[in-house]
Amino acid sequence: MEGISAIDLFCGAGGLSQGLSEAGVKVVAGIDTDPRCKYPFEANIGGRFLEQDVQTVSGAQLNRLWGRGTVKVLAGCAPCQPFSSYRRGVDTSREKEWSLLSEFGRLARTTRPHVVTMENVPRIASSTIFQTFISTLKTNGFHVSYKSVYCPEYGLPQHRRRLVLLASRLGPIKIPDGTYAPGSFITVRDAIGNLPAIENGEVDRIDSLHRSRNLSEINLKRIRASTPGGTWEDWPPELRAPCHRRATGATFRSVYARMLWDDPSPTITTMAYNFGTGRFGHPSQDRAISLREASILQGFPLGYDFIPPGGKVEFAPLGRLIGNAVPPVIGKLIGATIAEHIKDRFR
Repeated sequence: MEGISAIDLFCGAGGLSQGLSEAGVKVVAGIDTDPRCKYPFEANIGGRFLEQDVQTVSGAQLNRLWGRGTVKVLAGCAPCQPFSSYRRGVDTSREKEWSLLSEFGRLARTTRPHVVTMENVPRIASSTIFQTFISTLKTNGFHVSYKSVYCPEYGLPQHRRRLVLLASRLGPIKIPDGTYAPGSFITVRDAIGNLPAIENGEVDRIDSLHRSRNLSEINLKRIRASTPGGTWEDWPPELRAPCHRRATGATFRSVYARMLWDDPSPTITTMAYNFGTGRFGHPSQDRAISLREASILQGFPLGYDFIPPGGKVEFAPLGRLIGNAVPPVIGKLIGATIAEHIKDRFR
């Protein structure tokens, strides 16, 4: 065997592939329907990007991409919106995303790679579609292991839980325990404390992604009245949003809030650049966190390129690329586990 080659389905901006690459896994291709993923994937990962719906991908196509003589890894994170905890109570019965895991299973069945891996939200584990996916893998000779991992235990400076699955036709494979414990977690300060200070709405003169969204006058007053780890309940009544003045709004305490310096960040979402959608205020500067800070807290390297040189920085599209990404730290965990597994089987 000549090394390990992976194909990343639903590759997004390349978070999973970045982690796999850091672990020594060669990512030969990434597939996604979003054309905005092409530049960051190819610029950072070096593999081929295919703008294609996974439902149109054939097993023969994947086999050509892998080539011969390598350990084949099929990786991916099917869009998780139907399973997300942020959407509890929403009718998802007609959503296309439900079928994408079935397509993943189809490709695993028709290509029979050596290893299959996926990452998703923990709630997916209780779904029928996930259990069907596992059944497909086992029927086709895969040893399957999966568990919910708490990302700070693996070095991510962010409170986040994800389900990680590994399946191998070469033998049993297991997701290792994390090596970080409370008290040694990587914190917001560790991750972004050395970035240059910028003002509200300002952009760094060197890094165009180190840019904060401009706050309105009322939100600027609100963040100035906020303390790290506090809530909008600390504000004077005149600064509170109308919905928070009602009893029904009292439970939403994590919006309009600052992060804590010496703790992992809250879960980075697609709207992490927006002060009003979560605890996304900078711990000490009177602004929302920048796109670059969000990407670092999501586990991307400082120099990860999301747009071409001179490209336009747009908050919403870049926020989606960052917030929807698999944290590279988790990708590296997966890649290192696969590499050790392969080494044990071929030594």
